[in-house]
Amino acid sequence: MSQEYAPGIPVRVTDYADSVKKRFEENATVPPVKPRKEASEDLPVLPPGVTRQNFNAAIEQLKSIVDGHVELVDHDLDDGWYLHRPLTHDVFALDEDDYFVNSAICAPGSVEQVQAVVKWANQWLIPIYAVSMGRNFGYGGSSARVKGSVVLDMGKRMNRVLELNEKSAFCLLEPGVTYYMLYDEIQKSGKDLWVDVPDLGGGSVMGNSLDRGVGYTPYGDHFGMHCGMEIVLPDGEVIRTGMGALPDETTEHGSSNTWQLFPYGFGPYSDGIFTQSNYGIVTKMGFWLMPNPGGHQTFQITFPREDDLHDIIEIMRPLRIKNIIQNTPHLRHIMQEASVYGNKKSYWPHDGPIPHDKIDEIIVPKFEWIGNFRWILYLCVYGPDVVRKANIQVITEEFSKIPGAKVMFPEETPDYSYLRSRVNIYAGTPDLRELDWVMWLDNGSHTAFSPISPLTGKDAEKQYQLTKRLHQKWGFDYFPTFCPGWREMHHIVMIIYDRGDPDSKHRARCLMEELVAEGAKVGMGEYRTHLALQDQVMGTYSWNNHALLRMNNKIKDTLDPNGIYAPGKSGIWGRCWDNRDSAHPSRVSASSQEPQGRSTLGRLSSQVSDQLSKSRL
Repeated sequence: MSQEYAPGIPVRVTDYADSVKKRFEENATVPPVKPRKEASEDLPVLPPGVTRQNFNAAIEQLKSIVDGHVELVDHDLDDGWYLHRPLTHDVFALDEDDYFVNSAICAPGSVEQVQAVVKWANQWLIPIYAVSMGRNFGYGGSSARVKGSVVLDMGKRMNRVLELNEKSAFCLLEPGVTYYMLYDEIQKSGKDLWVDVPDLGGGSVMGNSLDRGVGYTPYGDHFGMHCGMEIVLPDGEVIRTGMGALPDETTEHGSSNTWQLFPYGFGPYSDGIFTQSNYGIVTKMGFWLMPNPGGHQTFQITFPREDDLHDIIEIMRPLRIKNIIQNTPHLRHIMQEASVYGNKKSYWPHDGPIPHDKIDEIIVPKFEWIGNFRWILYLCVYGPDVVRKANIQVITEEFSKIPGAKVMFPEETPDYSYLRSRVNIYAGTPDLRELDWVMWLDNGSHTAFSPISPLTGKDAEKQYQLTKRLHQKWGFDYFPTFCPGWREMHHIVMIIYDRGDPDSKHRARCLMEELVAEGAKVGMGEYRTHLALQDQVMGTYSWNNHALLRMNNKIKDTLDPNGIYAPGKSGIWGRCWDNRDSAHPSRVSASSQEPQGRSTLGRLSSQVSDQLSKSRL
């Protein structure tokens, strides 16, 4: 891409992006640049167990490996904003601002340079952490779990669309290809293909898939739609999965021409262990793309009562399983809907969350074109006109069994309606509208509680009541969104807090910890979480004395015996690291290392107990 507004963002969005950036700046009550607490001679912060002399020597060597593309994090920390991605630290910190801070950023330009960086890390025992674009705000952003790690900015120089095949509808990408970039590349090529996009288009296609993110077309399971990977392992070896392991000198990439067509190849299927893990750095990844379906229609259905939730989900389940509802629908509470039309002060200029018994008085009047509602369901149907009309008829007939249900189409709503922005998302067009709700509070920041549950009305009600109660306890407005998959349901709860207010950050952390703990007791397991909560969440997956984590650690210790790649990611530490002091994990000397996995497991119960004790303060 010749011209960019920001890394991976086309210049054509400049006016809109600048308008959003201006609102973020107006939303801030504290400066975006945060002074460092350390003395200048103590910067950058060092990785555990590394001396200043060795670090400086290692950095000089690293510069020679990546053509000089190394930046030291020896300056004040600038939060920037979503598109101008800060790679230095966790912008939406739940802890102290300097809790998750990197020591340096390097940008490899090739697979060979990634291999060399990995070997460099093994030589100096410096932990490294790879990010694709680093826009995973709310989950830790670009920060590594271990303070002082060196970040690999994979998106800066490795950002090519390597193959775009219309006949078989697939692509092969490098880490830095964003949804905007892939969309523009398809438009430029004239190929009749779609991209499935998440709510925000600035992220990496590969990065979102590796964190098992989702979108909203029939191709919304992003990892499920991948096919074939190339990975640099922590010892520097390169592997290709699936049919990519079959060499073919007649193809441009040197692997079988079925690499992006058949995901499994021969033998064990290993792709999944490289998602949400610290087992290797993915440098290429294939994806199936959705052919133009021949038409699409986005619409919404509103429901007037809070206790309609049970019946909405019960009606939705068979429609989703039978693929009458073809995409991932979006069921939002009126409070979440309100957050994209204004900040909290515009509705309720008082301290504390908006009381739910005030919704009719202060929220509903803002939606005069809709009328009174508590839940709003966004859907899209695809295919030729006759198919779309048939599916819409079945869907509306089923949901009309709920008294007061109301169907609306985009042309019946104002130009600024959220429904009109969903038309873009559901048709594979990247957008930035979803940034609006982050500005609900001053210095708006967010994290997410993201549990999985069965797709039943009973489970939806159970989740709703539990999360609503704990939000009230900790003093936050509750923004629930239910996203039903094929058989399960993602409950995405955005916790919006003021990062300029230490008390707000503390309460957000406490709320998250209690949601994780209480949710696990009733079978609600998180599928994704912030860096600060990853040990706790992994601790909830404890069946058979944490057998899953024991296996994860065995894999870690086998593939990464020196523990150099992303230690602590998803609670996987291996035997090289001691995280009993979670704020200051340390390297374990070779003579002190415990058997595989035991050191981490032995700490889990005490850590979870400590976290729960803190949340009760």
